[in-house]
Amino acid sequence: MKKFLSLTVLVLVLVSCGGTSKVAKQARKTFDGNWTLTSVTYPQNTGTFNVTLFNDAAASCLEGSTWDFVSNNNRGTYDVSGSNCTSGTRHFIWSIDEENTPQGVYDFLLKPVNEKYKSTNGNQGFRLNLSSLTQNSMVWEQTVTLEGSPFVIRMTFSKL
Repeated sequence: MKKFLSLTVLVLVLVSCGGTSKVAKQARKTFDGNWTLTSVTYPQNTGTFNVTLFNDAAASCLEGSTWDFVSNNNRGTYDVSGSNCTSGTRHFIWSIDEENTPQGVYDFLLKPVNEKYKSTNGNQGFRLNLSSLTQNSMVWEQTVTLEGSPFVIRMTFSKL
């Protein structure tokens, strides 16, 4: 009986401590659906920059792209179109990572994959900061290095 009680208590502790927080679960649900990448900006810098996002396309090619997030399997697609752009549908796997960030702040992980959702480019992915998320808009920020200094890329989305 003592072993059963100890095992039950252990299971309850593991279940209550593990898993995704209520806030992160709500964020996943909010992601679900179709979004448009309305703008790519560089809030701390002025000038013209030739930025390639996700080792895929120029920022100008991704502006106006449509993104579909499916929260029950963390898969998605985005469509690129436009002149001087390699048009087509791209696939990705995504997740919200709350483990390595302060409480209430989330990193968003995006990993490009092929049509069968298998890794491409040596299992490479991208970590972005989910700086804002509402029912109708979301903002990602990615900090990279430019000439030895931090360079912030801000991507703003609107829900369709």
